[in-house]
Amino acid sequence: MTRTVPERPALPGARTHEHLRNYPPPETWDHHVEYDAKAHPRKVPHSYLLVPTTCFNCESACGLLAYVDKDDLSIKKVEGNPAHPGSRGRNCAKGPATINQVDDPERVLHPLRRTGERGGGEWERVSWDDALDDIAGRIRTAILDGRHEEVMYHVGRPGEDGFAERFLQAWGIDGHNSHTNVCSSGARFGQTLWGGFDRPSPDHANAKVILLFSSHLETGHYFNPHAQRILEGKQAGAKLVVVDPRMSNTASHADAWLAPWPGSEAAILLAIASYLLRTRRIDEPYLRRWFNWRTYLAELHPDAEPTFESFLDALEADYAPYTFAFAAEESQVPAEKIEEIARLVAGCDGRLAAHIWRSAAAGNLGGWQVSRALWFVLALTGSIGAKGGTSPNGWNKFIPHGPDVPAHDHWNPLAWPAEYPMSCNEMSILLPHMLAEGRGRVDVYFSRVFNPIWTYPDGFAWMRALSDPDQVGLHVALTPTWSETAEFADYVLPMGHSVERHDTHSYETHAAKWLGFRQPVRRVAMEKLGMPVGDTRDANPGEVWEENEFWFELSWRIDPDGSLGIRRHFESPYRAGEKITVDEYYRWVFENRVPGLAEKAAAEDMTPLGYMRKYGVVEVATDVYRADERPLAPAELDGASPDAEGVLRKPVDADSVPPLIGEAGAVGVRHEDGTATAGWLTPSRKLEVYSTAMRDWGWAEHATPGYIRSHVARSEIDLAAGDLVLVPTFRLPTLIHTRSGNAKYLNEISNSHPLWLNSRDASRHGVSTGDLVRLGTSIGYLVARVWVTEGIRPGVCALSHHMGRWRLHDTEGSRWAQGLVDISHPDGPDSWLLRYRGGIAPFSSDDPDSERIWWTDPGVHQNLAFGVQPDPLSGMHCWLQKVRMERARPEDRYGDVYVDARRSTEVYREWLAKARATLGPGGQRRPEFMMRPVKPRRRAFRVDPC
Repeated sequence: MTRTVPERPALPGARTHEHLRNYPPPETWDHHVEYDAKAHPRKVPHSYLLVPTTCFNCESACGLLAYVDKDDLSIKKVEGNPAHPGSRGRNCAKGPATINQVDDPERVLHPLRRTGERGGGEWERVSWDDALDDIAGRIRTAILDGRHEEVMYHVGRPGEDGFAERFLQAWGIDGHNSHTNVCSSGARFGQTLWGGFDRPSPDHANAKVILLFSSHLETGHYFNPHAQRILEGKQAGAKLVVVDPRMSNTASHADAWLAPWPGSEAAILLAIASYLLRTRRIDEPYLRRWFNWRTYLAELHPDAEPTFESFLDALEADYAPYTFAFAAEESQVPAEKIEEIARLVAGCDGRLAAHIWRSAAAGNLGGWQVSRALWFVLALTGSIGAKGGTSPNGWNKFIPHGPDVPAHDHWNPLAWPAEYPMSCNEMSILLPHMLAEGRGRVDVYFSRVFNPIWTYPDGFAWMRALSDPDQVGLHVALTPTWSETAEFADYVLPMGHSVERHDTHSYETHAAKWLGFRQPVRRVAMEKLGMPVGDTRDANPGEVWEENEFWFELSWRIDPDGSLGIRRHFESPYRAGEKITVDEYYRWVFENRVPGLAEKAAAEDMTPLGYMRKYGVVEVATDVYRADERPLAPAELDGASPDAEGVLRKPVDADSVPPLIGEAGAVGVRHEDGTATAGWLTPSRKLEVYSTAMRDWGWAEHATPGYIRSHVARSEIDLAAGDLVLVPTFRLPTLIHTRSGNAKYLNEISNSHPLWLNSRDASRHGVSTGDLVRLGTSIGYLVARVWVTEGIRPGVCALSHHMGRWRLHDTEGSRWAQGLVDISHPDGPDSWLLRYRGGIAPFSSDDPDSERIWWTDPGVHQNLAFGVQPDPLSGMHCWLQKVRMERARPEDRYGDVYVDARRSTEVYREWLAKARATLGPGGQRRPEFMMRPVKPRRRAFRVDPC
């Protein structure tokens, strides 16, 4: 706490009371004094520069303030940034734990090159120049040879918006790959079919009813900004409903908790929709204006009178079978409980804030229908885009791009295979199997802060692929810390944490738009103190670099003379022919791409870049609602003409590049009343209750919101024989994938890995808390430790897939989180067994806390034992597993994971057979309107371009 200076308008989240503040005021950030608490009662002052940045430990990108000591430029602590409109100065444990990652004695500090076999643990220091020249030479040769699809950049949570697209497009490759089909493709797809946008943006704080699938307070994306607003909504009287088979912290706050059988959630939502329709507690004017109801009638009821009233009657009749009794039978939830929720939703007055991201949509075959059904309920209540309702993410997200945006003409079938034309994102989980089939090879593979061997299902398939130079020629791991995947790289190149790098990013935290600016805080402090900085390596520990400068330099070396047309995209917009600097890049972006920033900066006598360096964020828009009704500007209407459906289009050709979401040339829709508005980003620019894309790509039976029985439906599970449904799709509150695994305090908080098991199931299996059990999967088994609890429904067990970290060599990894393992082949080369030979234990290092480690459990790497199970439409890996439980056998040890590689290949082929390799109208590979990272020109969308 500090005493107040003369009063100024409070920043968001900066609560004040008399002479106390929650945060130092921004005017003191360049010279902030605090007294050393350890020296009390003596007053020993320390002088700090407070530099804003953003957190890198989940996708929320909450604001941080780094306290940089002016005496030695060390970062003493990291706290919340009150200027950030998303997080408002409040952070979860992962934000302040950034300091653990910066000071981690085991982090990677220098570029390393492999000297032995991949996975052998033999490395040597290498210069950045040598690494860059080698990598650039490989990429340049691939481009010159026409092997563009052999260069791949594979990213987990990007932590930035737009920059990766820039260098990939400049290189002319379709090389973007992501982890989205193990995270959120299911929910994205169901929402995309409605309006083009692929995520929800709930206005929790103003809601009357909040409906959540899964545990969004503690473990969902944007959990900190959303958690704040969920609780604000509850304090204002909103009712909170949570649907989750597991009693999460969120469910413990709920007014109603439904624990359905996994996969039945869409049945519950459609029963609610049916109730709304038969009672006509719906927003008819909204549906009349925004549903593509004429198409619905024409496709499904061609003999019906083409009126809106006829449409409502047909819609009611079509959904009449979804009764409360039907939903109760499918979900194993009492019908009266479902009806109670339906009545609550019906009374929401257009203020239903709802969210689905992972959970059911990520776990089940057909899980995308959960989000499809959820948006159906939102639309019927008139809650879409309304205050207190739910908007699409694109209304509350802002992505500025740099100058001279490049484009490309390629289509990579390793990322976008023909069998999955509707997949919401790249089919990355299938890559090792497709490489093994000979569908292609990868000559240069970047794993960027990403860990597929650990994160993905069937990780041994990834280990096999990454160990084979005929399948993956050169593997470059860009990472701040060791990971299971980095052990199988050829180069491990150290990249900065959130206080050591530049990025811009924007996320849908509430009904507004903001742009965050992550920045290397020691570099900013050095520049403020007049110290020279060449690039970010001069400020970071060791030789840690930031990715933007790395990509600038690598691109320049791929095209040193400019003959490939790559270099020009990395030349300074202020110094002709010279290499761009990171300051120049963001200076241009902030001066040219961010509405209102120049005016805000000028009001404080700053440049736009100076403003962003000062505050770390800018609010672009507030109170963003009903953007579908935005009138089109004259420039948008100029040259546009309506088609038969009223869609306003401008001429396009094969060279046109579609936007990230939407069709090239489409600008809006002309309504029957003559008004022209922006509308949605579907082919009809309406909310598509009937999806024409589903019809056109051969899935007409699923063109409307519906219910698909999951692969783990109740009818598929034989409880008497020992079957259970294993739910891995939840997080321990402080851990998220690889990025925060080297944060000691987070590992201390989340220090055990229990298998949740209901007391009825425990009794049936004769096990108690602490007992070891073997869970048989479709490709092997794993051994876990039971925790008996009433916090999970019977027939279901749960084991978070955010533990189970391991390392092969004592010299690599994070001993805060990873145990030592052996990997053997007990039953021949196609059998794999991972077994711990050491858990977590104290160790000696520069950090005295490493000697104080008291926890021992690294957890179970369960994902290894899961075969790939891609949904045939969304491409989402269906995480939930049908498992058979038995007591551990005498030879079993805690954490054992066994896999039959032959069986994993069979499971891949079984699920591949569910897909359909279809083309759309005109030989299109994929619907143009759907979001696709690094979209190529329109000609690449066609198998046989004109």
